[in-house]
Amino acid sequence: MSMFCYQCEMSQKGGCGSTGAVVGTCGKDENLSRLQDIMIFGLKGLSAYREHLNSFKPELTKEIDDVMSETLYFTLTNVNFNFNDHINQLMKIGSAGVKVMSHLSETHTNKFGIPTPVVVPQNKVEGKAILVSGHDLDFFEKLLIATQDKGINVYTHSEMLPAHGYPEFRKYPHLKGNVGKAWFDQAKLMEKFPGTFVVNTNCIVPPKKDCGYLDRLFTYKIVGVEGSTPIVDDNFDALIKRTLECEDANGVDFNETTTLTTGHHYKTVLTLAPQILKALEEGKIKQFFVVAGCDAPGRGGEYYRELTSSLPKDCVIITSSCGKFRFNDIDFGEIEGTGIPRYLDLGQCNDSNGAVEIAKALSGALNTPINDLPVSIVLSWMEQKAVIILLALFSLGVKNIYLGPKPPQFVNEDIFNFLAENFYLTLTTNVKDDLEKLLIA
Repeated sequence: MSMFCYQCEMSQKGGCGSTGAVVGTCGKDENLSRLQDIMIFGLKGLSAYREHLNSFKPELTKEIDDVMSETLYFTLTNVNFNFNDHINQLMKIGSAGVKVMSHLSETHTNKFGIPTPVVVPQNKVEGKAILVSGHDLDFFEKLLIATQDKGINVYTHSEMLPAHGYPEFRKYPHLKGNVGKAWFDQAKLMEKFPGTFVVNTNCIVPPKKDCGYLDRLFTYKIVGVEGSTPIVDDNFDALIKRTLECEDANGVDFNETTTLTTGHHYKTVLTLAPQILKALEEGKIKQFFVVAGCDAPGRGGEYYRELTSSLPKDCVIITSSCGKFRFNDIDFGEIEGTGIPRYLDLGQCNDSNGAVEIAKALSGALNTPINDLPVSIVLSWMEQKAVIILLALFSLGVKNIYLGPKPPQFVNEDIFNFLAENFYLTLTTNVKDDLEKLLIA
């Protein structure tokens, strides 16, 4: 296929030796071009978190914006051909990811309170109903305020599930429960959901034009779907009107009615530090497994359900992001004789910094380097937010990460070998073989 290179203004097969994935990679070999692909994906995730933060504390986004601008200059112009400089730029993006997630966590807890564990009804809908998908907690508060005393029930979907853990949101009695699992079941849900549906950030499944629910689909800010209704200037009148026009749900069940547990923010988990340290000393807790990341359609994600359900009873599972929907309906119980839950849901994908904060606290208390702690990390890969989380971990020097169910397409053999050599990155294989390597003897 012939590709036009804007950098050298010539058309030739192969785009001057580049992969053609990023404009401005003319003259760069495949490794540099693919590293720039990773930068762009990292910036996509970083920009999403930056947008969340900007809704609360725009004054905190300057250092994030600087890294984004510099990286765009780095990737979209022929300014650098040095491999190590590309790696350093990726670490800058990762460091910015650490900062934006930390700022977001502080902002959320300062405004909405520190989440505490809560059991959330799952898949049962009643009355006039709105289903909210996305990550934007600022939007969610505005919606709850606008719909109170309107005879409307509000339900969360996917990454909005952790909203139930925040004290300020639990004050609203019309916040009822959660429906569905990860982001990619949106279309199937809306075919059956009797009310309206709002998507407030990325992770949106474009509906078909003849889907039958476009008139009940609402979007927020830059989220857009042709034929849907945008919410402009935080005016919820059209959404409320359309919701009240819908039929009552009358106890409609979506698949299996059950409950889910969320609300284990790292600040709440750290209040259990004395009990956790005692359980470690007594051997009641042997190992922590961070099983997190973005879920993807397909059977490959069942690996994470098999993994978590196969862990010994002396292991604690720490999770975040939407990958947890592969296994968060399992009752993992508690560490025997301690009252410590074996399953800890830190929250949304932007709460992934919580696992690092817990590891840092353990490292200090045990006087042990983070990479020598009894902590194993197994991440699920899907899209840009998974990239910024992985880069954030790399920038902190975290190693020995397992990644699956398959590697990103822009990671070729040379780049993977570099990551394996420098960060001990490993691809998942099957649960039996991986656990033989991951479990501490």
